[in-house]
Amino acid sequence: MSNILILFSTTDGHTKKISQKLQETIEQLGHSVSLLPIEEANQETLNTQDKIVIGASIRYGKHQKQVVDFITQHKTVLESKPSAFYTVNLVARKPEKCQPDTNPYIIKLLAQLEWQPSLQGVFAGKLNYPKYGFIDRNMIRFIMWMTKGPTDPTTVKEFTDWESVQAFAHSIDTL
Repeated sequence: MSNILILFSTTDGHTKKISQKLQETIEQLGHSVSLLPIEEANQETLNTQDKIVIGASIRYGKHQKQVVDFITQHKTVLESKPSAFYTVNLVARKPEKCQPDTNPYIIKLLAQLEWQPSLQGVFAGKLNYPKYGFIDRNMIRFIMWMTKGPTDPTTVKEFTDWESVQAFAHSIDTL
């Protein structure tokens, strides 16, 4: 049994939902799992864990600054233990963009950080136009129009492949 820490950074809550599914699956495999927003973790929290998982959402092509800062600050401990990183973005709804070696956001972030976690994952997120404010709704609609995605402003669609999430959890188990 391992002590596993899952940290998440979310914009609209879907990365947290994915993190909770990972937690549930990993606990069923017999591990102890702590789930925290990334801003609540510190060096002491990291030191007490056997494995560390970080999940982060994308908005307008970027991960949140707090994710970049956290990984940069704690890179030494992240490299000293089995670690996993996954990103959640709507580009991953496309089959050719849903793997760590084909998703531009995870490729760019990990190259920028010069970090190679033991395990990498990419999951498609959730589109929820009614929840977004005016500017976000219209910016995301424009991006979806350019990428041939749904543009109806009443669209609420979850693109996440939950079987892939469970497979990722099983991969964390074997790190």
